[in-house]
Amino acid sequence: MRKRSFWIGLLLIFQIILTFSWWTPTAIALTQEQTLIAQAWRIVNSAYVDKTFNHQNWWAVREKAIIAGAGNREEAYAAIGKMLATLDDPFTRFLTPEQYRSLQVTTSGELSGVGLQIALDGETRELEVVAPLADSPAAAAGIQTHDRIVMINGVPTKTITLDEAAARMRGTAGTEVTLTIQRQEETPREIKLVRSHIALNPVYAKISSDPQGVPIGYIRLSQFSANATTEVAHAIERLQQQGAQAYILDLRNNPGGLLQAGIEIARLFLDKGTIVYTVNRQGVIGNFDATGSALTDAPLAVLVNQGTASASEILAGALQDNGRAQLVGEKTFGKGLIQSLFDLPDGSGLAVTVAKYETPNHRDIHKLGITPDKVVSLEPLTFNKDGKISDLQYQAAVELLTSKPVLAADPKS
Repeated sequence: MRKRSFWIGLLLIFQIILTFSWWTPTAIALTQEQTLIAQAWRIVNSAYVDKTFNHQNWWAVREKAIIAGAGNREEAYAAIGKMLATLDDPFTRFLTPEQYRSLQVTTSGELSGVGLQIALDGETRELEVVAPLADSPAAAAGIQTHDRIVMINGVPTKTITLDEAAARMRGTAGTEVTLTIQRQEETPREIKLVRSHIALNPVYAKISSDPQGVPIGYIRLSQFSANATTEVAHAIERLQQQGAQAYILDLRNNPGGLLQAGIEIARLFLDKGTIVYTVNRQGVIGNFDATGSALTDAPLAVLVNQGTASASEILAGALQDNGRAQLVGEKTFGKGLIQSLFDLPDGSGLAVTVAKYETPNHRDIHKLGITPDKVVSLEPLTFNKDGKISDLQYQAAVELLTSKPVLAADPKS
């Protein structure tokens, strides 16, 4: 009897083992859609700046997303979007293949649309304007920094994502899009814009003279695209040949772009010193420094305003903290987070906040902005196509350069 019971027990154990061995692979085998979700989760798990993942169980978020996205590719995309939304970080987001290609084209220096840099307000979750790009339909229509975009072609922006909003505003040159804009507490108003090709060259440069006849090189940089460093370098060289003895770098309404472009442009003006510190999830501080490759040590003033954001603030902060230039204008936007782009195998991608940055003096300017050395308030600017500037901020910079020259300093000396 004991022997029979023993064999029955063995058979039961054997049956359980067989059942478990047969069931386990089926349970953990993932569909292509679920694998895509798992890959997106893994990228964020290893790279995201906040190791608490907004104080939640990130593994549990993964399991929920994998179940929700098991059906088809659209469900997988929606599940990834919801998974990232739990981080409560508008800058960490999923990009469909079309959105990812569009973003890559934009940072390469090409753009077709209305010319707006947009962001989600971290507190109100409303879609707001960071800055209109120079010579764009949005700039010509008078759209300003911090304007709220309430609707796009009648679709409430609170019902769509940041990238969906951007995609709705992009399009073929010559086509129309209607934006409903609200400024502060004013009544929302509709603005009809005709999409156009935005200038590929982010730099406009000219030589002018102050009242005493001192040649001043003026460089306006509209965004930090892939060709920005080369174009700024060419502008400095041309202006030097024309006899420039001082420079004004105009970063007003520059919404940022590529971090590396901001670093490389800082190196065009700085021979020594730290340009920016980066702080990752472990609190480890990295840094990017000048490399002794500055093209000029002539006096320099930098124009900034509320539309000066991200990579523009990195550049402005580096020049200010190193004593290389004085800033003129208004407090900047205040975006101190760094995103990296990650490819997913189906052509989609992720923009993930991987670090925050600090200026050379270890200032964290996120949501705080940078205060200029000389504060000069001005109505929001609209740059006309010939680039002529006649405003109080520009005149203040000219006066600063000619009466109190800001000579290139030996950083940290």
